Amino acid sequence: MGDLLAPPNTVEVLLGNEAIARGALEGGLNVAAAYPGTPSTEIGEALSVAAKRLGIYFEWSSNEKVATEVAIGAAWSGLRSMTMMKHVGFNVAADAIFTLTYAGLTGAMVIVSADDPHCHSSQNEQDNRHYSEAAGLPMLEPSNVQEAKDFTKEAMELSSRYKIPFMIRTTTRVNHQRGPVKLGEITAKPSVGVFEPPEPDRYLQVGAIARKHHIELLKKLREIQEISGNYARIEGPQDSDIGIITSGVSYAHVKDALRLSGLEAKVLKLGMTFPLPERTIGDFLRSISTVFIVEELDPFLELRVKAIAKDYAPDLEVIGKLTGHMPQYHEYTVRTVLEGFSKAFGIESPIDFDEIDKRSSEIVRKVPARPPILCPACPHRSAGYALRRAAGRAVFMGDIGCYALLFQPPFKVEHVTHAMGSSVGIANGVSLATQQDVVALIGDSTFFHAGIPALINAVHNRRKMLVVIMDNRTTAMTGHQSHPGVPYDAIGREAPSIDLESLVRAVGVNYVRVVDPFDHKETEKAFREALKSEGVSVVITRRECALLTVRRIREQGRRIIAYRVNPDKCTYCRVCINTFACPAFLDTGSLVEIDPAVCFGCGACVQVCPYEAIEPQEGSLDWRREKLGV
Repeated sequence: MGDLLAPPNTVEVLLGNEAIARGALEGGLNVAAAYPGTPSTEIGEALSVAAKRLGIYFEWSSNEKVATEVAIGAAWSGLRSMTMMKHVGFNVAADAIFTLTYAGLTGAMVIVSADDPHCHSSQNEQDNRHYSEAAGLPMLEPSNVQEAKDFTKEAMELSSRYKIPFMIRTTTRVNHQRGPVKLGEITAKPSVGVFEPPEPDRYLQVGAIARKHHIELLKKLREIQEISGNYARIEGPQDSDIGIITSGVSYAHVKDALRLSGLEAKVLKLGMTFPLPERTIGDFLRSISTVFIVEELDPFLELRVKAIAKDYAPDLEVIGKLTGHMPQYHEYTVRTVLEGFSKAFGIESPIDFDEIDKRSSEIVRKVPARPPILCPACPHRSAGYALRRAAGRAVFMGDIGCYALLFQPPFKVEHVTHAMGSSVGIANGVSLATQQDVVALIGDSTFFHAGIPALINAVHNRRKMLVVIMDNRTTAMTGHQSHPGVPYDAIGREAPSIDLESLVRAVGVNYVRVVDPFDHKETEKAFREALKSEGVSVVITRRECALLTVRRIREQGRRIIAYRVNPDKCTYCRVCINTFACPAFLDTGSLVEIDPAVCFGCGACVQVCPYEAIEPQEGSLDWRREKLGV
């Protein structure tokens, strides 16, 4: 992490997400709330550090809707707030956001949507620019790290001026790029607001009041459109009759593609993409005969440019996705743009991509496949192992978390991975529609996020199903953020923790067991009993994420000593590899060994070997017996 709190007029190399956090701090941020989700998580991580130093407020909320409403409450109390989320998290928050733009603000509020073209860490590629227009939410799109900082600060100022939330829309390659950022002055500080609506009905969104506020919103958007052109700029040879319109990270690809190809074209780079600067775009279109639209995912700009062209340049040729020159899926690279130029203008690419593809495919064939796997000592591995043995013929509804990797052999205990909390909700439907044993797997953080309503629904409607809450005491997949089930908050302060077992019993679940997944026999027994019980049953597999346990062991100055396979006992049956699949296992061709550089020394695998060939070495720990991580 760069120095997020470095003094003004200095230059720091920051991650895009850190730059967004810095921009919020320069914009006078008082309150921020979020739920972690890649590629947005580091914004919250950076603000949690800043909160400790500056005294401002930051929290990891239970989900994105709650985080948004925390920020709304602060902004309605006259403070400056921000919430940030990945693109699918916006779906969760959308209900609150669509009404917020009608209501407006007394303070200021920025909403960051981090989209994920190419599904690097997501289940879809949805394009959240549509949300901006649908909700009447003004939107800025930074194209680099400097703009990520500057646009966030500007969004806060614009929100304060127009009394409406502003959206910063990013994509993965903006969030996760690093670059030099010139810093301004931090104005963030702790502050006490006052909830005092400017008019008595300002925040009462019902019937006739909401209708009035909708008209006010449309007027406000027309005012903002008048300044939208301030965030656009034109580059390149002004006498060229070829124009390119782009925004976000695609602008960087366009610059590289123009340099490599030698194409003479002028570029209109847009910074505010809703509301669009119609006059700026129209005047640009009048000066050219062909316009090439470069944008990732949907033809958001292309459709709107075509509409503007009808009034300003009706004979203009518009090239983009709708003409088949650019793909409507995945993220773009310089290659994508160069190939688009080649199709549109007959320019031969200066790079032989076919040769690159041929050579890379030859290399890939020689490299062993390396799919994503659960970490050594991961408690989810043990839970998956026991679940497979106890319920191998069941149907398994998975969820969003590290345990999603249990879809892979040898476990195969996830047939579905859909959306946050969907495991329990979809299990409701499958248990209703079939006579199969139905198991839902959900993590502790995900359960607090979106699993509770579905569990209540299952109890109320007398479903027969097993819910496995895989409690590893953290939000692990995004980097170990806090959640309501742990006794500390986002900045490490002691906080009340919500007891999962009590919560589950309170909604009416009768069969509830809490087990240590490293105790394979007890965990398997609990699963078998749960499947035989009537109604909804819940098994909580509770063991801390191995990475946190290992960190604590090392902080205590204790050595981690790997377990070993006794060569005199090993029969090379490969049961350990074929059923437990810890990445520390090595297949030598005649024996199984344990890689001491990979093994965390948890000892869970000892229970797997039918010949008791896996043994501790002198000084090895037994996590289960020493109650490490429980």
